[in-house]
Amino acid sequence: MTWYWWLAIVLGIVLLMAALLAKRMWLTLKYKDEDLVDELLNETFWQGQTAEQLRDSLGEPLDIDQKVLKTKVKEVWKYEQAGKNRYALKITLDDGVVVGWDQK
Repeated sequence: MTWYWWLAIVLGIVLLMAALLAKRMWLTLKYKDEDLVDELLNETFWQGQTAEQLRDSLGEPLDIDQKVLKTKVKEVWKYEQAGKNRYALKITLDDGVVVGWDQK
């Protein structure tokens, strides 16, 4: 490899690290909880997690199914598309809070 390829690789790594550091700082200012920020940066999800925390952890879902019932709003957020209208991860939220998931 020539020197400019190595330079491009190093610059790419530096940019990725800067983006991760910026995201960590933004989440820390937002939540003021280092343990929570670590979980979000590790892209984890859990029961009781808010919709906003889920977005900060996994990003925008590829699709959302929503049902408005008399007493609650039920949503299924879909991630990791595995085929046409098939998803490897489906997370269920009631009134904006994670209550369960199906992961294949």
